[in-house]
Amino acid sequence: MKKVGVALLGVGTVGGGTYNILKQKREYFKKTQNLDVEVMHVLERNLDRTRELGISDDIVSCDIDNVINNKDISIVCEFFGGIEPARTFLIKALEAGKSIVTANKELFSKHWPELQEAAKKGNAGLYFEASCVGGVPIIRTITEGLQANEIKSMQGIINGTTNYILSNMSDSGVSYEDALKEAQRLGYAEANPTADVDGFDAMYKISILSTLAYHKRVPISRVYREGMTNIKSEDINYGKELGYTLKLLAISKNIDGKIEARVHPAFVKNNNPLATVKGSFNAVLLNGDSVGDIMLYGRGAGDFPTGSAIVSDIIYAAQRTEPYNYIIEETTDEDFNNDFFCRYYLRLSVVDAAGNFATIADVLGKNNVSIRQVVQKHSDDDTNTVPIIIVTHETKESDIQKAIAELVEKNNCVMNVDALIRVAQ
Repeated sequence: MKKVGVALLGVGTVGGGTYNILKQKREYFKKTQNLDVEVMHVLERNLDRTRELGISDDIVSCDIDNVINNKDISIVCEFFGGIEPARTFLIKALEAGKSIVTANKELFSKHWPELQEAAKKGNAGLYFEASCVGGVPIIRTITEGLQANEIKSMQGIINGTTNYILSNMSDSGVSYEDALKEAQRLGYAEANPTADVDGFDAMYKISILSTLAYHKRVPISRVYREGMTNIKSEDINYGKELGYTLKLLAISKNIDGKIEARVHPAFVKNNNPLATVKGSFNAVLLNGDSVGDIMLYGRGAGDFPTGSAIVSDIIYAAQRTEPYNYIIEETTDEDFNNDFFCRYYLRLSVVDAAGNFATIADVLGKNNVSIRQVVQKHSDDDTNTVPIIIVTHETKESDIQKAIAELVEKNNCVMNVDALIRVAQ
């Protein structure tokens, strides 16, 4: 039986979940995997936390050298989050020949090449299943389940906080502000929710997933990002009337060798499987040229779901005779499409007068924007303006932006563009 020594850098929520899984299932792994996995060291300042988990003080310290210099430790799991000291510690571990396992999507999306270089130097492995979509095995599916495919596209709900907020707004009719407060009360959202609601978390993840799917480096600088802090309940309700559900989506495509990657709020048709994903759950739709469409669904965060992915990587790393090699090409401007095609939902405040809609349609048409659907609502006030909702046919992002600029700046009939939301295919 193979003995596997593991170090845990931090035992917060996910680190604690990982420790509990390793402790509770040690005998199970001996029987089913022929591995004896032992936690040999823990880096943690909070002794109350380690004692709460039942970790002996003898294996707890704040000195990374206690991990690096322990020859019996072959796998280092990082739970600090952020860039430092995680980056420095993991590079040190890799160069010492220790494989790393991490859920740190920010670190990985920003410093992957640097980590890869350290891994090559130390002949060690990089494992990061838990960095994307929590307990859902999306990375292993892409790298080891779909080798027969050229992956053409993926779209998904890959942030549980935002999905909970939008689900609550849709189901209960509450405002964004109230839904966010409820998510914070339940522990789904941080006190500072910027990383989630402004799309940074999903941006990191789709950068990683796109790089793996297309075997080309997709840095975060190439991911279009738009948050959801300006979403209004009325747009969610108007979307419902039109047969749509609003989600914060991560989307990437590889069309004729041109990659696009984006994160933004998007309406999906109610018959789209993603429309049924509620609460803090995540889901990803993948399309491969051989397999067609497949969908992965599950919990995207939490101590045990994410700990499950961490432990899976520990076992996977322990069973390999050589580190896994990711074949990734570096990219240039020529590899990306920066002007994507999409459908759009527009809500305009328009002066209630004859001929104004014809003027709007003319402006859109001159900018290559074709109208697919239009609804005019009655005004509830005495401002002499009415809301008009337009859903376009597929058009270029640059064309819709030009049209909006012209409607606002050069047209007296449109008082305001109240909402612009993309509509996923």
